[in-house]
Amino acid sequence: MKILVVGGGGREHALVWKLKQSKRVDEIFCAPGNAGIANLAMCVDIGAGDIPELIEFAKVKRIDLTVVGPEAPLVAGIVDAFKRDGLRIFGPSKEAAVLEGSKAFTKEFCKKYNIPSSEFEIFTDAEKAKEYAKTKKLPLVVKADGLAAGKGVIICRTLKEVNGTIDDIITNNRFGVAGSKIVIEEFLTGEEASFIAISDGNHVLPMAGSQDHKPAYDDDKGPNTGGMGAISPAKILTPEMAGKVMEKIILPTARGMVTEGMPFVGVLYAGLMIKDDEPKVLEYNVRFGDPETQALLMRLKTDLVDVFDATTNGLLNQVSLSWDPRPAVCVVMAAGGYPGTYEKGKAISGLEEAAKMDDVAVFHAGTKCKGDQVVTNGGRVLGVTALGDDYQGVIDRAYEAVNKISWDGIHFRRDIGNKALG
Repeated sequence: MKILVVGGGGREHALVWKLKQSKRVDEIFCAPGNAGIANLAMCVDIGAGDIPELIEFAKVKRIDLTVVGPEAPLVAGIVDAFKRDGLRIFGPSKEAAVLEGSKAFTKEFCKKYNIPSSEFEIFTDAEKAKEYAKTKKLPLVVKADGLAAGKGVIICRTLKEVNGTIDDIITNNRFGVAGSKIVIEEFLTGEEASFIAISDGNHVLPMAGSQDHKPAYDDDKGPNTGGMGAISPAKILTPEMAGKVMEKIILPTARGMVTEGMPFVGVLYAGLMIKDDEPKVLEYNVRFGDPETQALLMRLKTDLVDVFDATTNGLLNQVSLSWDPRPAVCVVMAAGGYPGTYEKGKAISGLEEAAKMDDVAVFHAGTKCKGDQVVTNGGRVLGVTALGDDYQGVIDRAYEAVNKISWDGIHFRRDIGNKALG
């Protein structure tokens, strides 16, 4: 079986790493890939958003299955385009990908199908948005409607911040067309968790629980990022809570998408806020989380090809998932300055030493090869992921590996997984 993975981040490295373990796989290609992925798959110099070139490549190489990592090509309709040319691909249609592509759609959808979420209003006019904000309790969350690379959600603690953010997004066009519409919603408190499930349109298969760490600095301080680390399982997602999430959120979402005429096939990811034993939806994603995937796939024992195969054939009810009971921790190592401005091209040392450790995988994100050296090539550079017998043990192991790796200007949080110790 020939597989093409679309994307070039840590999530895609983890997907390639797991798919490579399948006895069903003969060859893996990744477009565009990165320096770490190049050790496992043939990297192809095609951007993740270049749908026509990806289709042509899949035809020429007779790819049996394409797996899409990032959200942008899914929202742009890569799945529909591949299917029109008779190519098998894992992911939601352009219509169904609106769950991530439009935060306004998602809020209205949750309201329509009684899926627990926060109070909200939608605006295209800056002045009307400001008037509304005056009447609401602070802090407030202001969201750009469309995709903004994980940076379109801003928590505002003062009215001045709210007004500045509204102007920044709507008037100053910070996120382009993604910010032509905004959502203002109440700020939910509690503990965040990530609930990721696979859906074939008719059946839903939940994965193990996980927890992202979005703020840039320790103790959840600083600006939001794409994710600075993850753990799996998440203590707060007990079996009872997971059942409640399935009953109140995931299954109503899948059924609602069928009712709307756009059955959801692919990864259905609900970002949750849990308080007083009740979960609410913060957002939906229509692809694997990054860095949750790195932690999840370290624990997954089931052949991932079997899961994707069953999903694309509508036979997900015939698959069950098996998990390593040990916890996993992923620590993201980033460039100094991320999520703001940062420098690229810094030589990375210690990669081989860290990778030699038992139960440790170093997943590359923003890296590339420069001669015989691996250098930084993005904001999030590596996702150092470990398995351990308990939470303290796995945290210690992950940071032991992290401390073997260095480059000029390195930044990472030092408290990933600490919530599980509470």
